[in-house]
Amino acid sequence: MQITTQSFGTTPDDIAAAAGILRAGGLVGFATETVYGLGGDARNDRAVARIFEAKGRPHFNPLIVHLPDWQRAQAYAVFSDQAKALAAKFWPGPLTLVLPFVEGSGLSPLVTAGLDSVAIRVPAHPVARALLRAFDGPVAAPSANPSGRVSPTRAAHVLAGLSGKIEAVLDAGPCGVGVESTILGLVDGPVLLRHGGLPAEALEAALGTTLTTGGNAQKPSAPGQLASHYAPEAAVRLNVTCPAQGEFWVGFGPDCTGADMSLSPSGDLVEAAANLFHILRVADSRANGSIAFAPVPEVGLGRAINDRLRRAAAPRPKG
Repeated sequence: MQITTQSFGTTPDDIAAAAGILRAGGLVGFATETVYGLGGDARNDRAVARIFEAKGRPHFNPLIVHLPDWQRAQAYAVFSDQAKALAAKFWPGPLTLVLPFVEGSGLSPLVTAGLDSVAIRVPAHPVARALLRAFDGPVAAPSANPSGRVSPTRAAHVLAGLSGKIEAVLDAGPCGVGVESTILGLVDGPVLLRHGGLPAEALEAALGTTLTTGGNAQKPSAPGQLASHYAPEAAVRLNVTCPAQGEFWVGFGPDCTGADMSLSPSGDLVEAAANLFHILRVADSRANGSIAFAPVPEVGLGRAINDRLRRAAAPRPKG
């Protein structure tokens, strides 16, 4: 079904209109500090089903539930003392916690993909927080892009992939972090389920332990675990210091003279993370063959950047 997608700003009237769309079962793209999310009422089966339909997302892939504060999140997830301490330290912010869900909370079973856990996040972006407060309920929101493709960090990216499939987008400009939230499982954990906008080292310091990593590409326990994900149309090569002739080369740091674009000319990982998905899109539009990425250090936000690049470079599913 083709629908007219409205583009809103961020005035109180715009946010109120977007909240009304959510209450009516519609879908709204909105900025978080990480990437733009595609929001729908997490209690409304039809709204959640439309998220999967709009994205072409596999139904076995669970969604993150967004709420304005961790106190309200307790209506949907069971918080241990450890979870409360992490929420107090890192929320609002780019951290998602996977926790046991509260029976009878009213969440659509499609949100959890049949699991006995739920992924919860309290975003820091002021527009996301205003929308969540205005809606006053749980919002299921994966990234606002066709499934498996490059995540959106601008409203134009959302419209390029989902115009005609969703009701509205709130345009709040570019996202500051630029990669999705870090996901920490606390059901049988702690276990790191996805590298993201909060460096794993910060979590390890707070927990006082080295994190193990988990996740299953065949049966994901959290979003972002599929082997092929964040993929442009062009092929992607990694850790390239000498690109092939005609290859579009994305540099990192000051030693990439001649690169077509750079994640960060100075080697700043925060800048690189913020630029990653936008540069992937631009490179995809300009590449005549494949996209080559220079090495990025496997520390801090570099771990999240490399995770996204490895998934972008992975063999694509057939069919």
